[in-house]
Amino acid sequence: MNKRYLLVVALLALAPRGALAQGTAPAGAMPAAAPVATAADSAAIRAAALDYIQGWYTGDAARMQRAVHPDLSKRVMVKDPRGETWLSNSSADALVHSTRMGFGKDTPPDRQRADLQILAIDGDMATARLISAKLIDYMHLVRWNGEWKIINVLWDYQPGARPTPRP
Repeated sequence: MNKRYLLVVALLALAPRGALAQGTAPAGAMPAAAPVATAADSAAIRAAALDYIQGWYTGDAARMQRAVHPDLSKRVMVKDPRGETWLSNSSADALVHSTRMGFGKDTPPDRQRADLQILAIDGDMATARLISAKLIDYMHLVRWNGEWKIINVLWDYQPGARPTPRP
């Protein structure tokens, strides 16, 4: 017999009696499908992502704050002048403050891109990709107290948009 077959048989033998029939699967088994996302979920996720980027472009801190969860973590991987890689991390407070200071308002209206793609919605969590004027953001969103909020962002510059490092 082949070793893989014996491993499967051994794992099934170790599963709690009736676990598969009762709907509780052993570790490693595929979980049940999450509830189906609705059009309202998609619209609310889109609204949160657009509040994030349009709030940035217009300096509307209230709109940015509405989009993000208070425990937001926004990260980018950077290389320092020695070539060492590290993560730079920003919080919701820092992002809202930067928005209030108008750091995104320097983007001319004709360059204010906001191409959003919702990649997945699974129950109370979602993943989206946003391409803006200079950046690519991968976002995780959560349904928090009935509202969709951005809780994680991993971002990088678009090709050709990375600022030139200072010596």
